[in-house]
Amino acid sequence: MTEVEFGWLVRSVHSWSANLMVFAMFIHLFSAFFLTAYRAPRELTWLSGGLLMGLTLAFGFTGYLLPWNELAFFATRVGTEIPGVVPVVGPFLRTLLRGGEEVTGATLTRFYGIHVAILPAIVTVILGLHLFLVQKHGMSRPPSVEGGHGEKRVMPFFPNFFLRDLVGWLCALAVLAALAAYYPAELGKKADPFQPAPIGIKPEWYFMAMFQTLKLLPGHIFGVEGELLGILGFGVIGLMLIVMPFLDRGAALGKPSRLAAVFGALLIVYSVVLTYLGYTMSPTK
Repeated sequence: MTEVEFGWLVRSVHSWSANLMVFAMFIHLFSAFFLTAYRAPRELTWLSGGLLMGLTLAFGFTGYLLPWNELAFFATRVGTEIPGVVPVVGPFLRTLLRGGEEVTGATLTRFYGIHVAILPAIVTVILGLHLFLVQKHGMSRPPSVEGGHGEKRVMPFFPNFFLRDLVGWLCALAVLAALAAYYPAELGKKADPFQPAPIGIKPEWYFMAMFQTLKLLPGHIFGVEGELLGILGFGVIGLMLIVMPFLDRGAALGKPSRLAAVFGALLIVYSVVLTYLGYTMSPTK
């Protein structure tokens, strides 16, 4: 295997693993949300899951630059510009992310260290806490059957639960290997920081809804910068998801929350529609 072929294989595995991980995270998030798995006594389990969601997206963002191709370079430049619009701390956050004023080799080194060392260490701790809480409180069941009669099914963590999860991991690894082998990701053109950004540059699909929202927002809304309002809106939505156990107090009593269900449904529709528009709308200069 040549160096180019090895790089192609690594790029393919990395790309498909990121996409599958984020996709699985979204499926798990919304399935748990609509089943009100955040209700007592699992509030801390939900909070740790929310942290894992943010860390998963951080994996996707930091790993996107690592191929150092044209698409990754300019998408990272755009992505690191977004925190810069935050008042007071914005310029500091942008410089902190980039390791300087511009996206350079220092940014690549910084993102690589975060991607392969810092984030995995944090995820290991939070994931261990999450799994411990799942084992402590048990798997959440739908409210319609949780209060039913009959003996609850209990599965010992080792070896039963462990072996079942091991089979799942091996199947996921086989799917990942097949996708990387038969549908390899392109290495792309090497980034040139002195060239202008290509027209129609787009992020990965899991950031597309946010990216398209910021594109569609006007420059100023009621005298406030449009991008800033968009970022604040994303922050509010994320915060509402994380603190849902404390907002939906009726869930602990087994009462269905129409407002929470509508919020989740609207969030899915919004994300799908904006992602679709991001891929279908003609790029502008």
